[in-house]
Amino acid sequence: MKTFKKFNLLLPSLILFLAIMGPGIITANVDNDAGGITTYSVAGASFGLKLLWIFIPMTIALIVTQEMCARMGAVTGKGLSDLIRERFGVKVIMFVMAALLIADLGNTLSEFAGVAASGEIFNISKYILVPIVAFLVWFIVIKGSYKMVERVFLVASALYLCYIPSAIMARPNWGAVFKAMVVPSFSFSPVYLAMLIGLIGTTITPWMQFYIQSAVVEKGITAKDYAYSRTDVIVGCFMTDIIALFIVVACAATLFAHNIQIATAKDAAISLQPLAGRWAGLLFGFGLFNASVFSASILPLATSYYVCEALGFEGGIDKTWSEAPVFYWLYTSLVVIGAGLILIPNAPLIAIMLWSQVANGVLLPFILIFMLILINNKDIMGRFTNSRVFNAVSWATTVIMIALTVLLVAISIFPNLLA
Repeated sequence: MKTFKKFNLLLPSLILFLAIMGPGIITANVDNDAGGITTYSVAGASFGLKLLWIFIPMTIALIVTQEMCARMGAVTGKGLSDLIRERFGVKVIMFVMAALLIADLGNTLSEFAGVAASGEIFNISKYILVPIVAFLVWFIVIKGSYKMVERVFLVASALYLCYIPSAIMARPNWGAVFKAMVVPSFSFSPVYLAMLIGLIGTTITPWMQFYIQSAVVEKGITAKDYAYSRTDVIVGCFMTDIIALFIVVACAATLFAHNIQIATAKDAAISLQPLAGRWAGLLFGFGLFNASVFSASILPLATSYYVCEALGFEGGIDKTWSEAPVFYWLYTSLVVIGAGLILIPNAPLIAIMLWSQVANGVLLPFILIFMLILINNKDIMGRFTNSRVFNAVSWATTVIMIALTVLLVAISIFPNLLA
């Protein structure tokens, strides 16, 4: 009887959480995009389990930054672009938007490159697969409601779980895995430092902060429901980093153990098949395809949200094309350009993706500082400002991220800097 009463008390909370769930889980999982999966694959193949220790502090940093933006969205009912424009002025937000547009176009391009690479795993030409995927991601957003699109994205988030059986099939030494997670194994070698920075750099990106806040606002989450939204953020952050950890483990147990070097996630999927079994490789390849399609949908959408917020245009999936023409034209343009460039023979894809990452890196420190100033402004946040403890954690995370980002940008521009 007591158990039944407890269930009756928990049921309304569970139902409310399921209703609010979405922005945190979706935003965090998009972080495991084609570039992220490539980074994790190369980390496992090149260094084995040595970099697993970074996942615990990385997860904390991700939770801290995402929680602040979700909280600002729930309390103010405004997106991050709106708040930056109101607090720092039009010139600042125009600079931020210009940098984000460049970065996100490059990021969108890399996602369609991931679609093309995953097609090669399954012997499907990019000239067939990329246009089909581009049309589908465009059609779902243009014709769908927010609820329908969010459900599609949540299903895509769940499909990341295919990396878990892929890692299990690789038969790693789980004792060594758990030890590597809690015992740091540090090196000052340039290659190690570059990979460490790359891992952290794929975890927290500027566009994520804008998207989660916009998604919280469009979903209508308010301060009274925020506890459930915070749980959504925490679940999403744990989920994305657990998946990333399994990717590293799968490649460490197979490719590193057999001294097989790779350059891309496609290489990892192909190389896994003779070592861990055909299904392990196919699951890995399917995960890459799912991640690329998912991210190719979200990144242009995120860009459309915050550009329209910043410039005062109507935006949102629940609005029609006639109500929000700039929002939909921008989304369409990013999808068409991102997919179209992939189909051009000998296009400078590497250069475009490199400079998009540099733009991300240059912008991230500014965004983190803007966020901390805004969330500690009582005129904006009222009683929902950061506590002293949370501020200490937030500023420490921000300082570390800024230092690593500066180093990442320097390495991107000057590859031999650490040599």
